[in-house]
Amino acid sequence: MEYERKHLKADIASSVGRGTIMGKVAPEIVYECIRCGARVSTGDLELRGGEIKCTVCGYRVLRKIRPPIVKRVKAI
Repeated sequence: MEYERKHLKADIASSVGRGTIMGKVAPEIVYECIRCGARVSTGDLELRGGEIKCTVCGYRVLRKIRPPIVKRVKAI
């Protein structure tokens, strides 16, 4: 159990933050804490060692903030 937990933390830490997609740097993702409403960026999560936790209250449930992009679909 402890072995799996260590590897899961390592996988999360390596996947969090600014990754590269086809040689390009991915944009920073912003999360919002469900409990206190604080906004946490992936850079802040990297500073905490990749731990998924609110930097203000310590709550472990964060929701991803969607960018305000309007998607247009062509009508048929």
